[in-house]
Amino acid sequence: MYTIVNDRKYKNKNKLVDKEQLENIEGFIMASRRKGFKINNSEITDIEVVNKKLANPIVSKKVFKKYDKLILTLTDLLVDDDDTGDSLREALNRIEKFRLEIKIKYRKYLKKKELEKMSKQLVKLKKEAMIRLMEIQESYLDYINSNNRTL
Repeated sequence: MYTIVNDRKYKNKNKLVDKEQLENIEGFIMASRRKGFKINNSEITDIEVVNKKLANPIVSKKVFKKYDKLILTLTDLLVDDDDTGDSLREALNRIEKFRLEIKIKYRKYLKKKELEKMSKQLVKLKKEAMIRLMEIQESYLDYINSNNRTL
């Protein structure tokens, strides 16, 4: 398989090269719904964007789509009147999962402002969930203590 590379650091830029020569280069791998892209009537399965300026808009769009979906589910979970606190634990788990996914996959392609924007709102939602979870736990402990006194 051959890949076209356009990178300043790479000596064979704009030339067809063997994929094994590109092992050292790191980039964002673009995904496709059809498991490939059609370029000049050729089916391309793997496109790796090496330039961070080119990868940023692609990654930002993908991440903010996931982020908006997460915010909607978190608000639903936080609004839910669950006495056991399961919805709050689920919200905390989703926040942590999203944070780790961003850290591992997308951090190097996003701008600092974008990361800070998402972080600030997620920290607020996490604090709200933690406070409400603590309130549920305290009320449960108070209920158990009041029942033990009556026995």
